[in-house]
Amino acid sequence: MKKLFGTDGVRGIANVDPLTTEMVMQIGRAAAFVFKGDKRRHRIIIGKDTRLSGYMIENALVAGICSMGVDVMLVGPLPTPGIAFITSSMRADAGVVISASHNPYQDNGIKFFSRDGFKLPDEMELKLEELVFSDKLATLRPTASEVGKAYRIDDAIGRYIVFLKHTFPRDLDLQGLKIVLDCANGAAYKVAPAVLTELGAEIIPLGVTPNGSNINAGCGSMHPELMAAAVREHKAHLGMALDGDADRVIFVDENGDEVDGDHIMAICATEMLKAGTLAHNTLVTTVMSNVGLGTALKRAGGKMVRTAVGDRYVVEEMRASGYNFGGEQSGHMIFLDHNTTGDGMVSALQLLAILQRSGKPLSELAQVMSACPQVLLNVAVTSRMPVDDIPGLSDAVTKIEGELGDNGRVLLRYSGTEPLLRVMVEGEDQAQIEACAHELAELIRRVVGLKLE
Repeated sequence: MKKLFGTDGVRGIANVDPLTTEMVMQIGRAAAFVFKGDKRRHRIIIGKDTRLSGYMIENALVAGICSMGVDVMLVGPLPTPGIAFITSSMRADAGVVISASHNPYQDNGIKFFSRDGFKLPDEMELKLEELVFSDKLATLRPTASEVGKAYRIDDAIGRYIVFLKHTFPRDLDLQGLKIVLDCANGAAYKVAPAVLTELGAEIIPLGVTPNGSNINAGCGSMHPELMAAAVREHKAHLGMALDGDADRVIFVDENGDEVDGDHIMAICATEMLKAGTLAHNTLVTTVMSNVGLGTALKRAGGKMVRTAVGDRYVVEEMRASGYNFGGEQSGHMIFLDHNTTGDGMVSALQLLAILQRSGKPLSELAQVMSACPQVLLNVAVTSRMPVDDIPGLSDAVTKIEGELGDNGRVLLRYSGTEPLLRVMVEGEDQAQIEACAHELAELIRRVVGLKLE
């Protein structure tokens, strides 16, 4: 069992264990040791989002990495997928992102990319944890010219903007499109507006004035109602919202109705099937995706493979089986033909290309998939008792699944990034699944003494 790493790196309240400066410096030392190979000079990229605590964590990481004789290249605020791209492009030994993604500003996190731009497997994260909690590195202290140095890369944003534009078809542009763009006051506040305007779109920008504490605050992909209202007010063709580190994106159509990750994947996957570019005619997604997505793929002549929740598990399955497209309902989507990890802007550009080529509004494109009713409730937890050990819960799930029949299901899982137990119920009748979800959430709260969110 991992002590530090969840489904997407180390995450918690900044300046509280495990994200104290002391622990972060140890994580930096461990990372430098793991990614250091031969005797040549080694380099690690560090980027971040716009949280106030990013300065503190960045400096602690730099101190730890340099103390092990590895150099650091600082790129400042840049989307998580931008760090993956820069790491691979510059042939660095690793990349580090300081971000808590969609979490509130008081949280922060650390996630790693290997030199090829992919997230670390579980065994590598366990190796880092072993080094952090052992004394193995205590005596390894380079001196004099062997100490690492840190310097800034001033053109990282420009490099990433050029990369993103190259993922958009050269025979298309975004002329004639009015887009509400919500950057969540996060890492893409410069990148995203530049890419869309340079491709010819008219944008109504939201969430582009970060101050260290307003990231994800009432804006971005966690609060699509803001962009939906702006789409209706400005009569825009669509709205798109990124999260704090811009590795996910969701849309609203011209009517202000939400188009989530499942619908975006349905649109893109079916178009790729028509073009013959969906590897093995297969989309990879997680257990959270709606059953309607699989139905849409099957109808178009494709199939769907499910993984555990977490975009890195999607990527691992894609790499292992030779697939090139996958993602999550939350808006994480991975186009392996373009980038190595979930990239909100790459995903957006693929959808916008389909929109421009087809000449159809987003509301019409989204009809390729009919979602089965789904309810998701979050129960706040103070400890992670195994789900099977919660008294009465297994029996309640069995009873509910029997009532729902073949067209319904129940999924219980702990969040890998927040102290929450998620209760998801899917079925044909909205009122029935809402009642079932609340019954399970109330049982959990009553038996384990947790708070229903």
